Amino acid sequence: MPPLVIENLDALKDFVGRELATTGWFEVTQERISQFAEATEDRQWIHLDADRAQSESPYGVTIAHGFLTLSLISHFSKQALQIQNGVGMIINYGLNRVRFAAPVPAGSKIRARFTLQSLKEIGNATEAVFAVAVEVQSHSKPACVAEWVIRLYPQQKMEDGRPACSKPEGLS
Repeated sequence: MPPLVIENLDALKDFVGRELATTGWFEVTQERISQFAEATEDRQWIHLDADRAQSESPYGVTIAHGFLTLSLISHFSKQALQIQNGVGMIINYGLNRVRFAAPVPAGSKIRARFTLQSLKEIGNATEAVFAVAVEVQSHSKPACVAEWVIRLYPQQKMEDGRPACSKPEGLS
């Protein structure tokens, strides 16, 4: 699904309280899970040992780390929304609430739904809060639900009027 493309931050105000986008499916491979385990030093068997997971896990297979699922929200945001003008920098400000409601089995596909909950001015930035639900293909319960907070800063201009930096991609 193509992202919602809007002209500027003022146009984003019209979308408060509305679902903005559902992204395309993304496969969570065992290789990605293993790389995440190495990067985070979280090598629990439920993520890495397929034989043990098959015999001892209630899921029967290895599963992705909850934090891996959560971290992919940034990737999904690029598929959800693009703001064409006026934004120079986007900062991941954090999360208000996160729940890992269901597992993401290795080899499964996930996608995200983004709903803009609120938008407010904070100093020289605009703070946006998104409700994000990460869904697992063929499962009724979302794997992760989160309130994601970002801050969008205006495009800075040089003295001659040119942009001081290039346009950011997505919402990360």
